[in-house]
Amino acid sequence: MEMTTLGKTGMTVSRYCLGAMMFGAMGNKDHDDCVRIIHKALDAGVNFIDTADVYSAGESEEIVAKALEGRRDNIVLATKFYAPMGKDPNMTGGSRRWIMREVESSLKRLKTDYIDLYQIHRFDERTDLEETMSALSDLVHQGKIRAFGSSMFPADRIVESHWVAEKRGLLRFRCEQPWYSIFSRDIEQYVLPACQRYGMGVITWSPLDGGWLTGRYRKPDDFKTAGRITRMAARRGGSFDPEAELVQRKLALVEELSGIATEAGMPLTHMAIAFTLEHPGVTSTIIGPRTHEQLDDLLSCADVRLSGEVMDRIDKLVPPGTSVNGINMTARPAGISKQSRRRGTA
Repeated sequence: MEMTTLGKTGMTVSRYCLGAMMFGAMGNKDHDDCVRIIHKALDAGVNFIDTADVYSAGESEEIVAKALEGRRDNIVLATKFYAPMGKDPNMTGGSRRWIMREVESSLKRLKTDYIDLYQIHRFDERTDLEETMSALSDLVHQGKIRAFGSSMFPADRIVESHWVAEKRGLLRFRCEQPWYSIFSRDIEQYVLPACQRYGMGVITWSPLDGGWLTGRYRKPDDFKTAGRITRMAARRGGSFDPEAELVQRKLALVEELSGIATEAGMPLTHMAIAFTLEHPGVTSTIIGPRTHEQLDDLLSCADVRLSGEVMDRIDKLVPPGTSVNGINMTARPAGISKQSRRRGTA
């Protein structure tokens, strides 16, 4: 497993980061099996694990804790906060009040004295960024976390965070965790350059675009069998239309990308994962297996590198800096929102 440095933190991490979102009620409900999957990844050389308090309401952190018994010191452990963890309106966000409370809960669930990387899951529009960064800086000084980072921040907020740190004498965000795949390349425009300029590590998630780039879905009938794409649509309270224009476009692109992968002598999943690691601004990519079979497939392509010809062919289908998925609703600049663009309208 290839290793690299997480930004300027000095921490050495594997290029594959094991994502734990699928461990627990959201995915694999068998705790012992999840522990075996984590151990298999660690035995293969992965030393970087990413989870979050909100994943299965804390269950994911508890499973990770079981897997790391006796191995904690050899692992770079990352978790996140921000999403609601209860009905109380203050059990969410980036306020000092919530951060100081929730870090203790994560430490307890993870059965550890410290968290290597503590990340705010989304930008909190309601809270002064100085408030959030001051609390996180204090946690570093207290020894409860080693470094802190952001997730799904637009470039302007990333830059703002460094201005706030410099002007207020606070510690800085050391990494960013954005969505990045062949189908979602918008971070190449501003987010990745901003991270590179400030020496931040970048941990990308959803390299398979939520299942689209597995090659499992090639025609509308393939969605009749429940899979991650349809499960996620149901979880969000919406319906999935296999005949929708966007679905048809993505299916057509999957067909063409599969052809490129076949000619290059690899499965589409391998090409999609390797693609995310080709950008010089990316530190690690998160793999989120639910089963042993999925992990085995992902581990088998750890050393795959894409040629310039393959990258050029991908660029022709999905140009650099663009997104098949449209504007990313969680990372877009706040100024694009309807509330910011219109006066006196709902």
